[in-house]
Amino acid sequence: MAKVLKEGAAYNQRDVIDMLVEFSGFKDRVEKKFKDVAKELEGKPTEHELWVSLYLISSDYADEQSTRRKSVETIQKIS
Repeated sequence: MAKVLKEGAAYNQRDVIDMLVEFSGFKDRVEKKFKDVAKELEGKPTEHELWVSLYLISSDYADEQSTRRKSVETIQKIS
């Protein structure tokens, strides 16, 4: 979904809420795991932009990893 958001596609309200909930959960997990980094970002003028960029990068990475796993599983099934 992150790639499509970057392309400027239109979404209904439910899709937007789902994405915001996912982003909020992601931000909470990162803040818990990396407290020092989160404290450094807090209050910066571009804090929100940094969080959004981090989220988009991580979701793109997760999509790539998922695609790789599926292709490896398919190759193993064929063998």
